Amino acid sequence: MADLILHHYPMSPFSEKIRAMLGYAGLGWESVTVREMPPRPNLETLTGGYRKIPVAQDGADVFCDTRAIAREIAARANRPELVLENSSEAVQAFVREADLEIFLACVIGASGPGMMVKLAKSTSTLNALRFLKDRISIGRTARVSAMKPKQARARIREHLDRMEGMLDTAFLFGDTPCIADFSAYHGLWYVRDLAEHSVMKGYPKVNAWMDRIQAFGHGTVRELSQEGALEKARAAEPRPIETEGDDPMLGKQVSIAPDDYARDPVVGTLVASSAHETILRLEHGDTGVLHLHFPKAGFRVWLP
Repeated sequence: MADLILHHYPMSPFSEKIRAMLGYAGLGWESVTVREMPPRPNLETLTGGYRKIPVAQDGADVFCDTRAIAREIAARANRPELVLENSSEAVQAFVREADLEIFLACVIGASGPGMMVKLAKSTSTLNALRFLKDRISIGRTARVSAMKPKQARARIREHLDRMEGMLDTAFLFGDTPCIADFSAYHGLWYVRDLAEHSVMKGYPKVNAWMDRIQAFGHGTVRELSQEGALEKARAAEPRPIETEGDDPMLGKQVSIAPDDYARDPVVGTLVASSAHETILRLEHGDTGVLHLHFPKAGFRVWLP
């Protein structure tokens, strides 16, 4: 099996979540660095316009959203603890909160001029301003209520207090990591390591836990160009579909989009629909046939 290709950028928290998972799983992978915001023409060819980062790829199969990517990592590395649906209800509830409400609190509560300066230094001042405009636009169309920075910092502290009390073991739900650890990690990585915010002080167990996650590293990484990723899609065919499901929309052209924010729809033919996954077929002159894999949770599908 070929190494997974990850389309990401260095300052992306959800990309860091997957990079940490790849390190924990001990997998090699190929790194394709993309812009922090659209337009991303080569990636849009692979995703049909899906805009969230990261995206993973295996030839002509493309995995959108970290839940779909985590499922693929789990299958490759025999790490079922990385699949949300394999987890207890307590873990699933924690992950749902950490991936959305807590993550947004971390970004809102820790962001400020310092983060814009970091982005400007890593790219350019113009790019940083475009990024800010793009994120404001996303916020206006999101179905998630925004917090004020003071509220967000209070929510972060409440979350840190809870985690400090949970960490009598090495990881949040025991002596080994599970999906909850990586879901909690990426937002706090943004707060502590990118924003360098003082809210993380006074939580020794949480900081030691983050250090344990980071000790897994990012796995074995090889750089790949965006054109190289397109070539790999062009040279491959999608995997055989094991089960199509019984969705009445099967075989029809449908739209799919996240139900929280960055809700730009992707249009394709529905070729599989299981309890946990939706697969759309796309065809593009630069790649041929592609299969796009989306998680069931967090996405809605409709007839255009």
